[in-house]
Amino acid sequence: MKLDVNMLRYLSKEDFRVLTAVEMGMRNHEIVPCELVERIASLKHGGTYKVLKNLLKHKLLHHDSSKYDGFRLTYLGYDFLAIKTLVNRGVFASVGRQIGVGKESDIFEVATEDGTVMAMKLHRLGRVSFRAVKSKRDYLKHRSSFSWLYLSRLAALKEFAFMKALEEHGFPVPNAVDCNRHCVIMSLVQGYPFVQVKQLQNPEVVFETIIGLVVRLAEHGLIHCDFNEFNIMIDDDEKVTMIDFPQMVSVSHHNAQMYFDRDVECVFKFFRKRFNMSFQECTDDIDGTEVDTDASGRPCFSSIAKDAVFLDKELAASGFTKKDQEVVEKFIEGGLEKDASSDDEGTGDGTHISEEDASSDDEDSEDATHISVSNEANIKGVDSLHLLDQGQTSNLKHEEEGVENNLRNCEVGPSSKPESQDVSDKEGDDEAANDNDAELEKRLSKVRRRAVTAARGRRKNLASRNTYKDKGGRSSQSSKVQSQLGSW
Repeated sequence: MKLDVNMLRYLSKEDFRVLTAVEMGMRNHEIVPCELVERIASLKHGGTYKVLKNLLKHKLLHHDSSKYDGFRLTYLGYDFLAIKTLVNRGVFASVGRQIGVGKESDIFEVATEDGTVMAMKLHRLGRVSFRAVKSKRDYLKHRSSFSWLYLSRLAALKEFAFMKALEEHGFPVPNAVDCNRHCVIMSLVQGYPFVQVKQLQNPEVVFETIIGLVVRLAEHGLIHCDFNEFNIMIDDDEKVTMIDFPQMVSVSHHNAQMYFDRDVECVFKFFRKRFNMSFQECTDDIDGTEVDTDASGRPCFSSIAKDAVFLDKELAASGFTKKDQEVVEKFIEGGLEKDASSDDEGTGDGTHISEEDASSDDEDSEDATHISVSNEANIKGVDSLHLLDQGQTSNLKHEEEGVENNLRNCEVGPSSKPESQDVSDKEGDDEAANDNDAELEKRLSKVRRRAVTAARGRRKNLASRNTYKDKGGRSSQSSKVQSQLGSW
C-alpha cells in the first residue's frame, strides 16, 4: 500500500483518538466491535461512527461484518500512528521519497527541522511474497496466535536492539535513532547496495573485510543469517556497512553452523561471479582475526574463539537458551575465582558455607520432625475416628437397652403400686406415665434413625424430583387417576 503522507495533515485529534482506540482493542480482538471502539475513544461530543466512516474512506481502517460489526487497523493506519508519535517527539519533521522496498519492509527518507536526512524503515510482515514468518523467524517464540501488525512491531524492536548493541561494539552499522511500533529511524548510509557495484579498486581488501565481519559477529555470539550482497552497503571509499538485522540468531542455535556456512558461501559466490576472484590460496589472517580455514579458504565455524562479550545473551538472540546462560555465568564465576588468590578468604568462605549447610541441615531435620509429628497426629486422628464410630454404635445399643428397660419398668411400676393411694394420685401417675411413654417413643425413633444412618454411612435416600412430575404420557395420566380414586 502506498504511503500518502499528505492525508496526515487533514486528520484531527478525534481521528487519531479513534485510531488509537482501535489499536488498543486489537490487543485481544481480531475485529474490534463498534461499541468497544466508542467506549475506549469516549469522545466528548460523540460522533464516533462519523469518525469511523471518515477513516474507512481513507483506508486507515478495514470494516468486517462477517461475524459481528467491527473494525481493524490497516498498515496505513498503523503507519500514521507511528509517524504521528515520532513527529510529536521531534525525531523528524517531514517525510520524503521511498528509497527501498523489500519482502519485509519499506524504506523512506525523512528529514529533521534543521535539514538532516535520515532513513525510516516500516516493517510490513504478511506480504504475499513472504508469509512463512512462523517457520523462518522466531518472533512468535511460544505464541500460537498472532497478527501481522504485532509481528511487524516485534521485528522492529528486535532490529533496533541489535543495531544499538552492534554500534556500541564498533561494528559498521547505521546509527539507530528511535523506534515506535513497527517504525525504525536510523541514519542514512551514504553509499550503494553492493549488488549494484560492478567494479572495485581493491576487491581483495573488500572481500577480507566482509569475511572478517562474519567472523567477528560469530566471535561475539551472533550470526547474521542473511549476509549477502543485498544487505551490504558500500560507499565511494569502499567502506562497508551492514544492514537488516531482525533475523540474527545466536551461535548456540542448533542450525548455527549451517547459517554461518551459508553466509560465507554467499560472499564467496558473489565475489567469484562478479569480480572473477579465485580462492585457492588459504588465508590465515582475515581482517586481523586468526581463524582456521578449510581447503577452499573458507573460515571454519568450529575454530572460532568466543569473545568475552556475549551479545546473544544481552539481546536474547534466537537459540540462546537457559543452559547457555548458566554456562556463561559459570565462565564468569570461574574467572573471578582465578583472580582470588588469598587462602584466608577461601577458608572463610568454606566456614561460611559449612554454617549455611549446617543451618540447612537443621532446617531439614526440623521439617522432617514436623512432618513426622503431623503424620502421627493424622494417624491418631484416624484411630480416634474409628474409636468414635465404635463408641457411637455401642452407645446406641446401650440406649436401646436402657429404653426397653424403662418401658418394662413403666409397665411394671403402676401395677406394683399399693391400692391404698387416693384416686387423684392414680390419675396423676397415669398422666405422667403417658408423657413418659411419648418421650420414650421419640427417643427410640431418634436412636433408630441414628443407627440406620450410621449403618448406611450417613447417606440419606433422596427421592428424585422427577418421580412426582407429570411427563404427559398415558401411563402418567392413568396412574394419576388411580391415585385420586384410591384417595377418594
